Amino acid sequence: MAQQLNNQAFAYAKTLADNAFKAQSLALKGLEEVAGLQFKAFEQQARSVSDFVTQAAEARDLESLRDLWEKGASLGRDSAEQAVATGRDILAVTQKTAESLGALVQAQRQAANDAVSASPAPSRKSAAK
Repeated sequence: MAQQLNNQAFAYAKTLADNAFKAQSLALKGLEEVAGLQFKAFEQQARSVSDFVTQAAEARDLESLRDLWEKGASLGRDSAEQAVATGRDILAVTQKTAESLGALVQAQRQAANDAVSASPAPSRKSAAK
């Protein structure tokens, strides 16, 4: 009887550890994708700002400053659009990761329900003793 309980406990612990590993893998994959999106956006933003600063250092007259003003406004607009697009992409990755984790939990719950329904019910005679 004790051996059977030990086997069941070890099987449950193994299943729990496997599912925890899968959940961690899914979460890390999602974090990796989010970090990649953020790094790409940061790199593009840094390149744009670097170009703007270079043009600002080369401005010598009123006309070039006027052009610089327009480019600065354009840079701000492009930066805001990029931030919105990156946020949308990050939200999509987060949603996909959450759905994958939800499916994993649902599969674990279904497996637990199947295991409980498959186990034999104790007989009334052994319970009365």
